[in-house]
This record gives sequence, structure tokens and C-alpha cells, in this order.
Amino acid sequence: MSVWSHIADILQAGQDCALVTIASAAGSTPREAGARMVVRQDGSFHGTIGGGTLEFQAIKWATAALEEGKAGLSIRTFSLGPDLGQCCGGRVDVAVEVQSAAQVLSAQHLASLEAEGAAFATQATISDDCPVTRQVLPTVPDEPFHLEANTLLTEIFGQDRRTLYLFGAGHVARALVLALANLPFRIIWTDSRADAFPAAVPSNVTKVCNASPETILQDAEHDAFVLVMTHSHALDEAIVSAALAKGQFSYVGVIGSATKRARFEKRLRARGISPVAVSGLVCPIGTSMIASKSPAAIAAGVAVELVVADEAARAAVSTGLAQVSVSGR
Repeated sequence: MSVWSHIADILQAGQDCALVTIASAAGSTPREAGARMVVRQDGSFHGTIGGGTLEFQAIKWATAALEEGKAGLSIRTFSLGPDLGQCCGGRVDVAVEVQSAAQVLSAQHLASLEAEGAAFATQATISDDCPVTRQVLPTVPDEPFHLEANTLLTEIFGQDRRTLYLFGAGHVARALVLALANLPFRIIWTDSRADAFPAAVPSNVTKVCNASPETILQDAEHDAFVLVMTHSHALDEAIVSAALAKGQFSYVGVIGSATKRARFEKRLRARGISPVAVSGLVCPIGTSMIASKSPAAIAAGVAVELVVADEAARAAVSTGLAQVSVSGR
């Protein structure tokens, strides 16, 4: 979620606001540590820390802090069952930080970093009744929110997006970029036909018109995903072959049926692609539990599959395991 752009806009308009953050979460909780929302003085808000009673109480706390006008950061612990009557049963620490108009330049700077589309970290020394002054760190730590000895605050902002190379700008691809608009992907959307793209696309999408789309993968990021759904089966095959030959992607998928997969397997082996690489090809794509063949329904199933693959790849990296791939079906 983009928080600093909203904070900067509110402060620039001469109003105060509060940044609400899940500082830590244990057990069953609505959201994870690092989830945030921005609350205005009138109680309106952007983002969510999970909804329900927890969010309602956090908004009340934030608006009370804004009315008081007390600068700085404060943290409260909520046991969701005993304190709030929620059935989740977990425990969360919630941080509330009042942002005043005097902090607009800092908010604008952090908003510019946020707009670059990558995660970044900040550090600040916390003092009672003093505004939080953040300095950007050169590296990004593992914890989204860490307060050491109640004085040194380290946070992660922005979003670590997985690059997805999406080939083809047909109906399913158009639906898919909308389905992925608020998910952790940076999409390089490629087609050989310039007029195939819609005029407007989500902010996480970059349109690339290329007469030889497979060449896009020559300098692709090592941990990127590749998804192919062009207007031509021959072009699909060429792109899939180029992707599998590189051996560096944890997800390579192509839209199609089991019959298309069988034909591609034979043709890819004839191109010299190893049987192990070919077995990792995802085709058909998406979940088989959705019967509808409408573009939006297919896109919904593919979006779920991509999120699962992304989380599995991240878990493999964090545990030091080799790259994982979604098994071909």
C-alpha cells in the first residue's frame, strides 16, 4: 500500500493525519506486521489493518491522538479475544504516529521513494512528544517494523514487487493486469502490436511494443516470472522456449489446454530443452476449480496461482532452498 503519497497530500492541504501500523502480530490476526492505514482528523482513512473491531478501535485512537495534537509515536497491545471480543485469538501491537503539516517535506521525500516501486527502509530515534524524523537506510532488513529499546525504530515501506513478464495483450491479459493491480507484481507487458494495448494501465504496468517479444527475456531479472498468452501459438512456443532455456525463472506459464501442453512438450524437447525444464512448464494456467472461461474468471484463477508461486519462491529464498516452480499439469 502507498502510504506516504496520501500523507503528503493531506499535509500539503494543511491538515494533520495519523499513520497506523501493525508493529507486531502473534497468533491468528487479521493482518501481518507492517500493515498500515492513514487516518484523517474526520475519521476517514486509506488502507486497512484488517477491519473489524481492531480497526475500529485503532481509528478511534488515531482520531483522539489527532485531536490532542501530541506528536510522536505510541504503541498499544491488543489481545483480540479478551480486549476486543474478536474470535481470532491473536495479539497485535498497534503503533499510532501523528503527522503534522510541519513534516510535509519529509513525507514528500518518502512519497517519491515509494513511487519508485521498490521496498526501502528507514530508521529514526524515538523521543517522547517529538515528531519522528526518518533517515533512509542503504539496505532493507527482514522485519517490517522493529523498535529497539523503545528508542530506535526501523521500518520497511514500499512494496517488494516480483517482476512478471507478460506476453500478449488479448482479453485475458487485459483482465489479468487489472486483477494484479494491487498485488506485489511489477508487470512488463509486451506485445508486437502497439494498438493491442489499452490506453490506460495500472501504475505497476509498463507497456513494451516489440516485434520479437522473446528478445525481452535476454536481460530479464533472475527471479522474474514469465507468463505467455500471445495471439500466436508459434510465438508462444518461441517465447516459452527462450524462457525455459535460460533456466532462471521459478515460474514459466503459457495459456492453453492439456492438448497444447502435450504438443509443446514434444516441440520443446525437439528444440533441445531438457526434460526437467519442460516438466516445469505451467500449462494449463490458473486454478482448475473455476469452470468459467470468461477472461475475468480466468484472470482471477491465474492471479491466485501467481500469488501462491510468489509466496513459495520467497519462502524458498528465505530458507536458503533452491528455486521452486509450480508443477506443470
